[in-house]
Amino acid sequence: MQARDIMTDKVVCARPTDSLFDAAELMLGAQVSALLVVSDTNEIVGIISEADLIRRAEIDTAPAKSWLLRLLEGKASADRELTSTRTRKIGDIMTKEVVTASEDTPLAELVERLQRHRVKSIPIVRDAIPVGIISRADLVRAVLSREPHCPAAGVDDRSLREAVVASLDRQPWPIRSPLTVVVHEGAVHLWGLVDSEAVREACRSAAESVPGVREVKDHVRLAPALTRGGS
Repeated sequence: MQARDIMTDKVVCARPTDSLFDAAELMLGAQVSALLVVSDTNEIVGIISEADLIRRAEIDTAPAKSWLLRLLEGKASADRELTSTRTRKIGDIMTKEVVTASEDTPLAELVERLQRHRVKSIPIVRDAIPVGIISRADLVRAVLSREPHCPAAGVDDRSLREAVVASLDRQPWPIRSPLTVVVHEGAVHLWGLVDSEAVREACRSAAESVPGVREVKDHVRLAPALTRGGS
């Protein structure tokens, strides 16, 4: 398998000139823990994570206190911090050295880069423009999806994965975030969170309807009641 076979191709990006408030709001809305920061020509210039926001300290403060701690100190402190968060820019605190990989990078090399650089995810780029992203969890899913004792089904797994992703994208049901699709030897593995059993079954049916799919292994789970707005 290569990076293109398991990457998430829905990449959430921001601009260096966006505010830190915009970054936090975008992360929450997209349910991601980091944003790629891109230039006006869509080339990667940095990355910003939730950890960056929590650890962020104002210039010239000593000892440094995190953004989150200052928000919790009291109304005056929170008001000052929120004002700063709306005015300071992503470019002020983003990490500028970003570890990337190409679409044809083997999974073993991706694992090596994650370990060597101690990062949690790797953007996948084509001509310096992000086309996907791979996290540690994506690599674990790829390993769990392998079926070494299963006979080859004679199906192009890469084309099959593209067809399954397209089938899921065409469906009208609401999904809080794109499902992860991994295909091995014609078996489709689905991972992710959905808000109802009906949506879960619909996802499975959409995958099963794609010609060439040998079987669908459903790892999709219902989101916890609290995150679904339940009590």
